[in-house]
Amino acid sequence: MAQAVFQSKRVQAVTIFEKRIGYVVGIGKKSGISRRSRIYSREETESKAVTAAMIKQLPLSFGQADKTDVRTQFAALCYRVKNDRIQVLLVTSRGSGRWIIPKGWPMDGKTPLQSAELEAWEEAGVTGTADPRPLGLFSYNKILDDVEHDLPCVAMVYGIKVKSLATTYPEAGQRTRKWVGRKKAASLVDEPELSRILRDFDPRAVY
Repeated sequence: MAQAVFQSKRVQAVTIFEKRIGYVVGIGKKSGISRRSRIYSREETESKAVTAAMIKQLPLSFGQADKTDVRTQFAALCYRVKNDRIQVLLVTSRGSGRWIIPKGWPMDGKTPLQSAELEAWEEAGVTGTADPRPLGLFSYNKILDDVEHDLPCVAMVYGIKVKSLATTYPEAGQRTRKWVGRKKAASLVDEPELSRILRDFDPRAVY
């Protein structure tokens, strides 16, 4: 009896874990999946946890800003693999012209991932395949014309594998875009946490 209860709880725990990292596996009799394939060993489960957390998250920094002033954004790390080398698509900001990745505000009726995908399209003309697992977070101060002080923001990053780049898209005439390697991209951005994400990003290990 005790063994049966333990096994039942184990199945539930593994299923919850799978949903969290994006591997939703049916456990009903009609799923067509054998009991053996539905129950991972502890080693296999821990392996999935390591795979989904390859990038080390650096501490966020908001300076003297009050925590209640911090705003949330969603960002897209757009990439491609060319000749077995990972390249990242950077774009320039409309204000200062510094190198960034596409990002923007939450949108009503859209998930964080969908918001990131839309920003990738509007700012870089990207159409691609997005992974629902966030890669990490980075902080920065957003300069707004109608606000006296910078607005502290934290952005959640999602990876998007680029399938195509449009020549005509909403902000085509307002930004420059450029393909660069991961190390180069990490050196071009200003935000330390984003730099770390770009440097450590490897879709062959995380995706």
